[in-house]
Amino acid sequence: MAFVKKKERSKERFSLLLLDLEEYYFEQHTAYRVIHNNAAEKSKVRGSLKICSKSLIFEPEPIAEPIIKIPLRDCIKIEELDQKEQNPFIEYVTCKLLFGLVSFKKALFSSHFLGEHEFFFQLEASGKTEDVVQTLLQLYRASCLDKLGDQTAMIEANLQSRLARTSFDKNSFQCVSEKPHMECEAEMVTPLVTNPGHVCITDQNLYFQPLSGYPEPVVQIKLRSIRRIYKRRHGLRPLGLEVFCTENDWCSDVYLKLYNSKDRDELYYYIATFLENHMAEHTAESYMLQWQRGHITNYQYLLHLNNLADRSCNDLSQYPVFPWVIADYSSAELDLMNPETFRDLSKPVGALNEERLGRLLERYRDMPDPKFMYGSHYSSPGYVLFYLVRVAPEYMLCLQNGRYDHADRMFNSIAETWKNCLVGATDFKELIPEFYGSDPGFIVNSLKLDLGKKQGGKMVQDVHLPPWANDPEGFLQKNLEALESQYVSEHLHEWIDLIFGFKQKGSEAIAAHNVFHPLTYEGSIDCDSIEDPDQKIAMLTQILEFGQTPTQLFTSPHPQRITPKFQNQSRTPSRSTSFHELSPASTSHDSSFEDLTEESKKLSWSNIRKLKMVSKNKIHKEAVTGVAVTCNGSSVFTTSQDSTLKMFSKESNALKRSMSFSNMALSSCLMLPEDTTVVCSSWDNNVYFYSVAYGRRQGTIMGHDDAVSKICWHDNRLYTASWDSTVKVWSCTPDDISSNKRNQFQLLAELEHEAGVNAMHLNPAGTMLVSATKEGSVSIWDITTFGLLHQVSCHSGTVYDIAFSPDSRHILSVGENRCLKVIDVQTGMLISTVVSEEQQRCFCWDGYTVLSGSQSGELMIWDLIAGKFTERIPGHSGPVTTMWMNEQCSSVITGGEDKQIIFWKLQF
Repeated sequence: MAFVKKKERSKERFSLLLLDLEEYYFEQHTAYRVIHNNAAEKSKVRGSLKICSKSLIFEPEPIAEPIIKIPLRDCIKIEELDQKEQNPFIEYVTCKLLFGLVSFKKALFSSHFLGEHEFFFQLEASGKTEDVVQTLLQLYRASCLDKLGDQTAMIEANLQSRLARTSFDKNSFQCVSEKPHMECEAEMVTPLVTNPGHVCITDQNLYFQPLSGYPEPVVQIKLRSIRRIYKRRHGLRPLGLEVFCTENDWCSDVYLKLYNSKDRDELYYYIATFLENHMAEHTAESYMLQWQRGHITNYQYLLHLNNLADRSCNDLSQYPVFPWVIADYSSAELDLMNPETFRDLSKPVGALNEERLGRLLERYRDMPDPKFMYGSHYSSPGYVLFYLVRVAPEYMLCLQNGRYDHADRMFNSIAETWKNCLVGATDFKELIPEFYGSDPGFIVNSLKLDLGKKQGGKMVQDVHLPPWANDPEGFLQKNLEALESQYVSEHLHEWIDLIFGFKQKGSEAIAAHNVFHPLTYEGSIDCDSIEDPDQKIAMLTQILEFGQTPTQLFTSPHPQRITPKFQNQSRTPSRSTSFHELSPASTSHDSSFEDLTEESKKLSWSNIRKLKMVSKNKIHKEAVTGVAVTCNGSSVFTTSQDSTLKMFSKESNALKRSMSFSNMALSSCLMLPEDTTVVCSSWDNNVYFYSVAYGRRQGTIMGHDDAVSKICWHDNRLYTASWDSTVKVWSCTPDDISSNKRNQFQLLAELEHEAGVNAMHLNPAGTMLVSATKEGSVSIWDITTFGLLHQVSCHSGTVYDIAFSPDSRHILSVGENRCLKVIDVQTGMLISTVVSEEQQRCFCWDGYTVLSGSQSGELMIWDLIAGKFTERIPGHSGPVTTMWMNEQCSSVITGGEDKQIIFWKLQF
């Protein structure tokens, strides 16, 4: 319905929908149809004679006269007549079948000429008669070829010849100073129609000029008005480009199909470079993060995924697909708190009925390769127009050669349509976005169309609604409420896995009973490599008419949405159960408010851009590597590559102590509970324990074969990461350390890696640990079992810093390759990548906003939802190497390669 709304119905009677599928409109001429009333009398009707690749169409000016369409294949003779009065005519003798279109609004086709007829047309510009006749004869010869492939090849040759003989008319430029960048041939794609012409892009505008000058002489789009562009596949080939001048509308301003991918890519990148931040803002991963965090709705997220997966309202073979979510169409009231109200989103439509699935699987097992479970798709042009026939009758008539489907097979009832999807032998269709929109026009016969009579004698009118819907508007509202409900929010990722994700193809698709005909999948066949023209045309036709599987967006399980109150309503245990047992953030909370500390954190992060430098102190001789602060904030301990641990007093703003444990660099430090002991890691392979009260070293762990890069502490356990490719877990208590007890360090576990471990972090509950290596891989560990949950190849180089989000749902890492990467903990999926202009060396974050220290010394603020940085704060004169933030997130301390520590404070 979006494509119907985009452009109001034209008052012109002629439309490209009058053409056959894959037919082109070449040119038009003002002409007269000469009617011989008898031997002595004749009359003329003025109109437009339109030459198309497979037919001749005459649109008379008088409204009372019908449009005449003459298929060229039905003509017997085409010739130029030399009349006595020197009036040139084109004669059509014995045309066997003609259609006259009375009105699109009433959507009726009528046969006005049956049997054999002669037609005479006189061109107003008589000098063009010979050329027109020769063109028609050439197209006539093409239409009479036995093989469809030969017909298509001859017509394509005619088209390419016309395009080669013409070029974009630069007189159409908006401004005489415009500088053209490139010009090429293309087709403008609208539902069921492709219109050939010329594309021209300048430094100011994108133009498309149809070869026929219809429906307008030139389409112009200002580059500065473009908001989004997407590469598209058309007929499973990478030739499409779609341009949007709005942020939220899902119907584009122009959809172009280029003739080769090189032209498409050049056009795309020229426009993309014109758009600020275009490449960073519109990825499946960035939308996923927004959806997970509740920043966009289920409806919005599905629209974004459809868009990114090449679904377009301009291409009915790839129309946006939405799920059936409601399974109850008989109750008087719709209970959205009852799981039985909903369809099982973990299964495709074809697998919802076990009995039918059994029959399909039996056939599947006996089928020769390539096997498929379903003989029809869940989305196709026929299914889309099945739903939209009441608002787009002309498209249905175009698709079905001027006829509606049988009345009993029309879209008559929501409940009956759902039932047929459950039990029908060949019906596995999903829904379209209109079912969750605000315009109920597609279920109301407001055009008063004559859609036929059902077997019981009742005329097809409005769609019958379920009992729980009072009216069409109420039906759409209930549908939308169901889509945004708690149950669907918790299970929508399962449907995304089937349609856009890792269960779309391969062994996972087979296991999920989600296998469709091979021709529906991208990459299943290379049409350009098929030499037999008939076979090639048959393949392309089947691809366009049968339906196409969306481009695969995800190759690993899609993360679940983070819902305000997690209530597991699954019919079967979720694969994520063990994860939620690990993460306290996922449990339900009875309180309806957060404590003051959480409110303080939220307030601080919302004002993080107001971070101001308080003081700067140069207390080391080399780069600062770690910061630890006492609970009251009075004393700050720092480590450095100069091999010293220093104690700095904030109260007196002076250095109080300096300790050296070895002649090698110290890499990090942390403060144990009660502020009694500072733990330091060193490049000399050791970990040192320093007593604050006694001012001396109280213990040493000599547990690694290479430098210790990072240390963490939780619940009497010390975690040490090393360049020897291990993370070791030690049991030790602060009391044992302070009393110098023997054997106070007990090795509990050793976590092996394939490269040196450079960064590490524990989640707030101390139940999971994430480690990152010098080769860019990230490992997520279950600390309750010391088992590996996920391993992700994340960066193409050293990972500098890594940390869980406060709710333990996500992990953020920064690396040598200048990327900020977000990983979903539940699935191990890499869900967001933000590219920086320079390396980020360390950071703090709240799950949405990141405060990072950069290679240049600046602090940078990033909005992960938008996928971009929002603020730069001048700081160090060299790379920022370490960062500490207090619990309220209101104070920050940074250390850098400039040997300084800087104190920062939020200024509200």
